[in-house]
Amino acid sequence: MFDVSFLLILIIIVALIFDFTNGAHDCANAIATVVSTKVLSPRTAVIMAATLNLIGAFLGTKVANTLGSGIVHPDIVANCQPLVLAALIGAIGWNLFTWHFGIPSSSSHALIGGLMGAAVAYAGFSSLNGGSILTKILLPLVLSPLAGFGMGLLVMFLIMFMCAKCARNKLNTAFTRLQVLSAAFMATSHGMNDAQKTMGVITLALFIFNEIETIAVPLWVKCLCATFMALGTAMGGWKIVKTMGHKIFKLEPVHGFASETSAALVISGASLLGAPISTTHTITACIFGVGSTKRLTAVRWGVAGHLIIAWVLTIPASGLLAACSFFLLSAVGFA
Repeated sequence: MFDVSFLLILIIIVALIFDFTNGAHDCANAIATVVSTKVLSPRTAVIMAATLNLIGAFLGTKVANTLGSGIVHPDIVANCQPLVLAALIGAIGWNLFTWHFGIPSSSSHALIGGLMGAAVAYAGFSSLNGGSILTKILLPLVLSPLAGFGMGLLVMFLIMFMCAKCARNKLNTAFTRLQVLSAAFMATSHGMNDAQKTMGVITLALFIFNEIETIAVPLWVKCLCATFMALGTAMGGWKIVKTMGHKIFKLEPVHGFASETSAALVISGASLLGAPISTTHTITACIFGVGSTKRLTAVRWGVAGHLIIAWVLTIPASGLLAACSFFLLSAVGFA
């Protein structure tokens, strides 16, 4: 049996590695459109996204509380010390696989799938908080892309209506500047939702190890997670930037502004409700919605098919990886 303090430290380190990969993987969510439309250079866009991800991470803890106590029953898994480590290994494994192939899958759902898979491996399906998973995980999983698509359509139609008589050159010039603001809004909302997920996982680990009495995020956990998310964002995710910024449809500044603004509105709303939605799903759906207003054939729907397959596979794949990791950790003495 390994020393408890060593295992807890290891879990926190692995959680921060996940947070770093999450920032690198999902950096594209905030900057893909602003880079592909050449409004900002890649270096400037990454610095801006990293800074605002850091700020956004401190704006609330509702999502962290959902991850800490809304997926598994804390009382059932309270004595399962390797559970969080197995969940993180499953999530990181899936993140690295999709990162390598440039697939904009969801780091959020990889983490959720990892928690579910490790919990089921330990105590069966009774360890899962079914009601919370349905209302705060599965429904947002389906509704957030639909909301993103609809919001993208709505925002783009409003822009088209209000700017119908504007000259094209003036319109592009105006939205070139406005897109910097929309990208900043998107980066802040990304930090607001995504960094809290790792906060919730570390808080759950602290609870399991009896370091805290309730699922409440300590300040030092907020600071660490915000910092590592920002560092990961600074690394960028250029393959995914290419997929989202170029392969769905040809973006212009007005489309980038509409996509980022739509996604940021949906993500911020979900964060206020404590729903850990996928920022990747949301911004991608917004790009599809915005592109559809141009003409349906302007969107490469074949890319959408591949992305949907990745989205559907994320939770079961990361869950399976986490379950296998849990059994392996148990076999070598971590349980």
